[in-house]
Amino acid sequence: MKRRDADTLSQETLFEGRFFNVTRERVRLPHGRDVSLDIVRHPGSVILLPMPDPDHVILVRQYRHAVNRWLWELPAGSRERGEEPESAARRECHEEVGLLPTEIVRLGTFYPTPGYCDEEMVFLRLGGLARPRHEATVDEDEDLEPKVFSVEEARELVRRGEIVDMKTALGLTLI
Repeated sequence: MKRRDADTLSQETLFEGRFFNVTRERVRLPHGRDVSLDIVRHPGSVILLPMPDPDHVILVRQYRHAVNRWLWELPAGSRERGEEPESAARRECHEEVGLLPTEIVRLGTFYPTPGYCDEEMVFLRLGGLARPRHEATVDEDEDLEPKVFSVEEARELVRRGEIVDMKTALGLTLI
């Protein structure tokens, strides 16, 4: 038997930001109860696994103000509205790692926090990495340090608690 979806009764925008919006929605849930939900609406993101060869991956170290820490992470970025994941992956790899991929393979799509956010994260393995003819413009809020790790070294950083970013921990299980 097919379960029915919720019905949205009303919606208002509470916040419009650079990367996401927040809406408050009055919803009739499948079991019939009406509730008010605050939802983060996000255009989606790409999580990159740039691999110079099958045994190595490039991570970036960057400061994350929300947690007041420097973190090692897989390079990632938000998609522009309507942008295909592969196009976003090329752009983000150029901006964050300084390389352009000639090979892009989708590894999976996941929702990091579906209880209150509709962000869809598309994980992509990037190969055939080459230096571009020109440098990319880096986002003003980014201060990135790319570094090549063996896949095993990166996984060991997760096991030791030195990588605490969930998208990175998950991404490393996909290769």
